[in-house]
Amino acid sequence: MDVRTKLLLLIVLLIPLLGFHAGLSQAQNVLSDPVAIYIFWGEGCPYCKAELEFLTELKEAYPQIIIREYEVYHSEPNRRYFIQMLAEHNLEPSGVPTTFINNRYWIGFSQNVAGQIEQTVAACLKTGCIDPGVGIIPIDDQIEILANDTDATLASVENTITLPLFGVISLDGLSLGVSTALIAFVDGFNPCSLWVLSLLLGMIIHSRSRRKTFIVGITFLTAAAAVYIMFIVGLFSIFSFVSFIGWIQVVVALIALAFALINIKDYFWFKEGVTLTIADKHKPKIYRDMRGLLAGDKSTPALIAATVVMASGITLVELPCTSGLPVLWTNIIAAHEVSPLSFVLLLGLYMLIFLADELIVFGSVVLTLKASKFEEKQGRILKLIGGILMLVLAFVLLIDPSILNSLTGTLLVFGVAFIAAAFTLLLHRRILPNYGIYIGTENLRNRQRVHAGKR
Repeated sequence: MDVRTKLLLLIVLLIPLLGFHAGLSQAQNVLSDPVAIYIFWGEGCPYCKAELEFLTELKEAYPQIIIREYEVYHSEPNRRYFIQMLAEHNLEPSGVPTTFINNRYWIGFSQNVAGQIEQTVAACLKTGCIDPGVGIIPIDDQIEILANDTDATLASVENTITLPLFGVISLDGLSLGVSTALIAFVDGFNPCSLWVLSLLLGMIIHSRSRRKTFIVGITFLTAAAAVYIMFIVGLFSIFSFVSFIGWIQVVVALIALAFALINIKDYFWFKEGVTLTIADKHKPKIYRDMRGLLAGDKSTPALIAATVVMASGITLVELPCTSGLPVLWTNIIAAHEVSPLSFVLLLGLYMLIFLADELIVFGSVVLTLKASKFEEKQGRILKLIGGILMLVLAFVLLIDPSILNSLTGTLLVFGVAFIAAAFTLLLHRRILPNYGIYIGTENLRNRQRVHAGKR
């Protein structure tokens, strides 16, 4: 066998070995490639905080992984990346945290999700996997959680306290509850709904029947509340769907700003120009419907049916007068990406407080068969308080909505609004008239009465 033949035979024998070595090197490269985990989260979200803590522990167990995190509540670029990642997986924005690994994704976080993420990471480390952010998020904007900045990342979502008996309480959830209670309280004293209720009960008590008063009052409040709930749920669905579109929040804030200015104007110049009170053209029909409700001797089912129809119609007519605060509240709740259960609980709290004042009025009428007339002066004051609150909340949404993420910020915002309303009332009704300065139709009428008395 000559030398050329021997060399050829050696090459043939070495080819499989070289192929095996190349395959081994390639496999080693795949195994050593890092596994990219993308998490999109929101500041103040307790589920996001829990997952970030879990991913930090997972990185300690699997140093090969890379965790890239993007806060979407306060960063327009991050929201844009989030929408692009969702579009890549044929998804619509629905909530945070949302996590992407390889070709898989998870929305929300639980122990079950944690187990699935760890299994996916382990599988990727064995067989290799793709980086889901390639071609979507530029390298310069890929933010990795490192060991030395993990505490800072978690601190931005740390918003809990531990109380005896109650355990760990989310201050973010508490701030939402406080915001809900305060907005609902102001909304409950809406002059339009109180005027309708006082008018209705005033007519009913002339029947001197507690039974009829109770049936009509409860039915009216229940039907009106049902329409209001459907309106709020519809708003929440819309805002949840578009919560990642930054300009929507600006539009909502501008709408609230317009509602606020009109309500404040109505305090000074009631029903002059653009107004958010029940239009005079609707009042004759409301009077006729109420008289028709009381006419004759209707059976209980007929009385309930007639009241439901009347209450639903009146509530729809009232919506321009009453919708300002619900629009603001649903936008705030949707921006926090609350779970469906949390929304139901918050809505229940809202309606309970919203109806409290009307239930008190109704209860006193049933017991005494006497009703007080809701006067224009009272309506003006309620419009001023509601208008200033909407004004402050609108500016918060435009400047920095994250202020409402904390309990302190929430109390500060509402405190400023109520103090501003009280100061406006004091200035307008006490201080300025002492200097002969009268602003608005009510003050002008008061001045005319004073001058007439002097003559």
